[in-house]
Amino acid sequence: MSKQRVSRRQFLNYTLTGVGGFMAAGMLMPMVRFAVDPVLKTEAAGDFIATKQKVSELTNEPVRVDYSYEQKDAWYTSEVTQTAWVYKNKEGKIVALSPVCKHLGCTVNWGGDKNNPEKFYCPCHGGMYEKNGKNIPGTPPTAPLDTYPTKEKDGILYLGQPEPNKYVK
Repeated sequence: MSKQRVSRRQFLNYTLTGVGGFMAAGMLMPMVRFAVDPVLKTEAAGDFIATKQKVSELTNEPVRVDYSYEQKDAWYTSEVTQTAWVYKNKEGKIVALSPVCKHLGCTVNWGGDKNNPEKFYCPCHGGMYEKNGKNIPGTPPTAPLDTYPTKEKDGILYLGQPEPNKYVK
């Protein structure tokens, strides 16, 4: 221990510097965490969610597949239910389409219009889509239905996050 006495001015200087350092660290830590947290977080965009649909039961006729998953927003966890229209195309590949109309976000149905039983129909404003999700000219939608990436595991259908339609040229 030093024999030198600490002056009142030095004591206040050390004390205020220490307190100021703690206050600055208290303000900066949340900002640093906010900036770094997205980098450290695992990417969820590529996650696939299991449905109850067996792939062997799919045909060339679109079927409505409802599925649920748990979503966490900060401290709040909720169960989200979504829907997809799923069928096998001519090549035998699974096609999963979003039911959300690109006009105003209403839900489209397969064969919902008596006059067009082989098309997706939006009851809100009469929008129509072909089987592959392509919007039909002359109806309100301006873009094709989104698609879900699909995966099969143990005979069960898994769906990813919606993405722009890749079946429409």
